[in-house]
Amino acid sequence: MKATLAACLAVLASIAMPVHAAGHLADVAIVDRDTGQPLQTYYRHGEYWVAGEPGARYSIAIRNHLGERLLAVTSVDGVNVITGQNAGWDQSGYVLAPWEGYQVSGWRKSDYQVAAFAFTAAPHSYAARTGRPQNVGIIGIALFREMPASAALTAPAPPIANGAADAAQRSELAQDRSRSQIASQAARAAAPAAAPTPAPALGTAHGAREYSYVAHTQFQRRQWHPDEIIRIRYDSLSNLIAMGIVPANRYAGARPSPFPSTEGQDYVPDPPPYDGVRVR
Repeated sequence: MKATLAACLAVLASIAMPVHAAGHLADVAIVDRDTGQPLQTYYRHGEYWVAGEPGARYSIAIRNHLGERLLAVTSVDGVNVITGQNAGWDQSGYVLAPWEGYQVSGWRKSDYQVAAFAFTAAPHSYAARTGRPQNVGIIGIALFREMPASAALTAPAPPIANGAADAAQRSELAQDRSRSQIASQAARAAAPAAAPTPAPALGTAHGAREYSYVAHTQFQRRQWHPDEIIRIRYDSLSNLIAMGIVPANRYAGARPSPFPSTEGQDYVPDPPPYDGVRVR
């Protein structure tokens, strides 16, 4: 199948992943593009969460941990970031060389351009504006290992990559989804009741156009099912506190001052009194 190969070499070489990045086959983190720093990742109720700020641009930083190529099929708000389709495992993704990293910074518009990711109120998100608000607030990366070259010469193409699955595979997929739904329901039942969120939920906007070059390559998946799926949910900090994801007392404490050396002082103070030494 055809996939997209990340080719921004200067960016690829400079990505530093945080200690708490999600993933095993690859590290995945959400990076604030204005500061260059990864957002703090929280793990709660069996899910990863990050707090976004409305208007802030972000990227999805992915670094391959393996000495072989990986395919990262990436979705934001349930939408494939390359094709704009409702996201599915069998779609196009970014191919990472061994040990390589890449920052997915926007909705791909061409081989040379993306529309930047930026946090925004959910109704203004790209997914909501295109009639797909159901999955706003989640980022997904489905990772696939590559079929070894010797096996690829004789093995048939993975059914999902060809857009169809036989009855046995469809049954297995249905069982996987059923198990996932049962686990999600159990996690929600075990979690404490969350307070109503005080602000509108966040989504991802279709931002300004930016230069971002990619090339194309061929990639044959080792299996039709992803080797790993990484899910990262996001919302505003106030909403995460209200939901119990981030402890409220984490941000309690003294109110910061922009000018601590002169707080409460209107004019230049007098000097201290002489200590017995007369100045001439």
